[in-house]
Amino acid sequence: MSRTCEICGKGPASGNVVVRKGSPKYKGGIGLHTTGITKRRFLPNLQSVRVTDGKGNTRRMRVCTRCLKAGKVAKA
Repeated sequence: MSRTCEICGKGPASGNVVVRKGSPKYKGGIGLHTTGITKRRFLPNLQSVRVTDGKGNTRRMRVCTRCLKAGKVAKA
């Protein structure tokens, strides 16, 4: 099962974990130095919800919390 919202299509986003060493300049140090960069994933907050479609049928959908809060889904 994919990690995408069935309403808006929101899926995982990618980014970096940046590890820094040192003391910042505004605290009197010589500045921060990057010592490592690792890829990471930002996963959407998906909830499995029972939803009624337009025909009156009930089924489970994976919906992000933004769509739930906006009222784009009618809960069963």
